[in-house]
Amino acid sequence: MTDSSDAVRCWLVERTFDDRNLVTLVYAMSNGERYQRRERSATALRRGPPVPAAKRIDASELAPVPDEDTRERYAEEASRVADEYAPDDQS
Repeated sequence: MTDSSDAVRCWLVERTFDDRNLVTLVYAMSNGERYQRRERSATALRRGPPVPAAKRIDASELAPVPDEDTRERYAEEASRVADEYAPDDQS
């Protein structure tokens, strides 16, 4: 996590697994406007620190969400996760 004044809280809105043993994690702002996507190996996720429900991400590391349907889906999921979990909870 970053302490930058330009950091914004983002919520885990998507987690997908593929056949190459990679996990894609997507964190998005609560309004669904911007997001960050990261791929990690499933092994690294099992051995590393838990995946938090939310994290602060520097605004410069967030990309705009390309379409309205995805923005709405991310905003709805961010709201759901925020209602059900504290930011440091494992999601």
